[in-house]
Amino acid sequence: MRVVVIGGGICGLAIASRLSRRGESVTVLEASDQLGGLGTFFKDGDNWIDRFYHCIMPTDDHLLGLLDDLGIRDRVYWKRTRMGFLVGHRHFAFNTPFDLLRFTPLSFFQRLRLGVVSLLLRRLGEGKDLDNVRTEDWLRGLFGDAIWQAVWKPLFHSKFGDHASELPALYLWQRLGRESNVADRGYPRGGYKTIIDALASSIEDANGDVRVSAPVSKLEEGGDSMTVRLADGSEVEADWVVSTVPLPLLRQMTTGTALEGAYRDPALPYQGVVNALFFLSRPLEGFYWTPVLDCGTEFDGVVEMSALVDTEQFGGRHLVYVMKYTDRESDLFLEPEESIGDRWTQQLVSIYPNLPLQPEDVVDVKVFKAPFVEPAYPLGYTAMKPDFRVAGSRLLLATSAQVYPHITAWNSSVRLAEELVEHLYACSGA
Repeated sequence: MRVVVIGGGICGLAIASRLSRRGESVTVLEASDQLGGLGTFFKDGDNWIDRFYHCIMPTDDHLLGLLDDLGIRDRVYWKRTRMGFLVGHRHFAFNTPFDLLRFTPLSFFQRLRLGVVSLLLRRLGEGKDLDNVRTEDWLRGLFGDAIWQAVWKPLFHSKFGDHASELPALYLWQRLGRESNVADRGYPRGGYKTIIDALASSIEDANGDVRVSAPVSKLEEGGDSMTVRLADGSEVEADWVVSTVPLPLLRQMTTGTALEGAYRDPALPYQGVVNALFFLSRPLEGFYWTPVLDCGTEFDGVVEMSALVDTEQFGGRHLVYVMKYTDRESDLFLEPEESIGDRWTQQLVSIYPNLPLQPEDVVDVKVFKAPFVEPAYPLGYTAMKPDFRVAGSRLLLATSAQVYPHITAWNSSVRLAEELVEHLYACSGA
C-alpha cells in the first residue's frame, strides 16, 4: 500500500512511522525546511533549542507509548514544577492551600470558594453535556461572577481572544484532567529534536521517504489512486493520502478539484501565537508557568523553562518563554520580530522589579511565530467534527480540527495518529 502523508508535524510523523514499520510504502511531504510543526528547533552554539515551549505530563500515555516504541523513553527526565500568578504587578505563588489564602485579588470567601470548587471541578462535570454549555456559563455558575472576572475570564481571553466566550466547557474539563498547579513534568534530553529525529529515522529505516521543502499544491482523485501535485511541478502517486495540515491549508490544495466541498469543513477560526525566547543570565522566580494579568504587557504568560530543564541544555543560561495567542492577520502577528523582541524585553523587565531583573540580564532574545496553533471550537462541536475519511475518496484527515474534545497537545496528536492508522486499515480491508 502506497501512502502519502502531508505534514511533517508530530501527528504526520507518528502516522508515517507506524505505517512504515508495518511494511507500507510511505512518503512524508513537509512544506517547510524542517520537520516538527510546532516542535521545530534552532541551533544555538552547541545546543538545539525548541522554538515553542513543550513538556510531557505523566498522563500522556499515547506519547510515552510512542517514545517506548522508538526506544527513547529513557531520554525523558522528570521534575516537580510549580505555578505562579502575576496580577497587577503583584506576584503570588499559586500551588498550596496557603498560597491560595494569600491570593489577595480575591476576597477571603472567594479564595475559599475558588479552592473548594476547583478541587471538585472534574467531578462536577461528569455525566454532563458540556459540549453544548459555554465555558463562561458553567464557570460563572460554579464560581460566581467575581472569580470569573478576576481569574477565569482573563485566562481564557488570553488564549482564545474574542472566541473565548463561545468555547465549550468540555474543553476545560478535559484540560483539567491533564494539568495541575503542582505537577511532575517531563522533558527529553536534547530537546524535542530528540523525538523528531527518532521518528524520522524510524521511517527512513523502514524504507520510507521523508521530504522537507516539499509543499503540496493540488490533490486529485483518480479512482483507485490519488495524485499529489507538488509546487515544484513533480507528482507522487498514492493509494491513500493522509492530510495532517490545518483545514485552511487543505482547502487550498482541494480548491478546483473533485475533493472541493467533499469533506466536512466547519470553517474554524484558528489562534496563532507570537512566542519570544529570552536567554537570561539569572533565574526568575522558579515557577514553570505564570499567567500575567493586568500588568501592561502584551504577552499573557511566562514559562520559565529552566525551572524544568537543566541550564546546560541552554548553554548555562536561563531560558524563559513569553507568549501571546493571536490571529495570524493581527497587527502583532504581522509586526517584525525584532521590534517585538525589543518591546517585550522592556515589558519583561518591568514585571520583575522584585528580583530586580535588569535589561543587561537579557543575554539574547528570539521571536518565533506560528499561524495555526489551535482551533477555537464552537458549541456542539462534536457533531461538526470532520470524519477521518472524505466520503467516496482515498483522502483521510488527521488534523487539529479532529483532536477535540481532547486538548491540543502532542499526546492528543499521537492518539489521533493511532486512530487514523486503524481507520486506514479498516478502509483498505487490510
